[in-house]
Amino acid sequence: MQRFWFSAAGLCGALAVGLAAIAAHVALDSRAMVQNVAMLLGWHAPALIGLALWQRGAWVAGLLLGGLTLFSGAVLIRAFLGVSLGPVAPIGGMAMIGGWLLLAVLAWRR
Repeated sequence: MQRFWFSAAGLCGALAVGLAAIAAHVALDSRAMVQNVAMLLGWHAPALIGLALWQRGAWVAGLLLGGLTLFSGAVLIRAFLGVSLGPVAPIGGMAMIGGWLLLAVLAWRR
């Protein structure tokens, strides 16, 4: 049963990051962009704590943290400085989605 819950968490996390990326693209103001980043940081924090307690969670945590850093940094720089870093945010978003999907896959491996 634990595998099911880890897998469900991975799928939910991947969907949430995808929806957050969509929200970041339709944000019309800096405030909405900052709120989106705050939301992502907020719900990745407990996920990283949980992964720290799981022996096989290092790769997942690395992808999530790396992606979170790239995505959040690029969005915040755009929100505060008006400077686009090109594909940095999408690369970070894909890394986060990849981390969540890796969690879903690792849940079923022995």
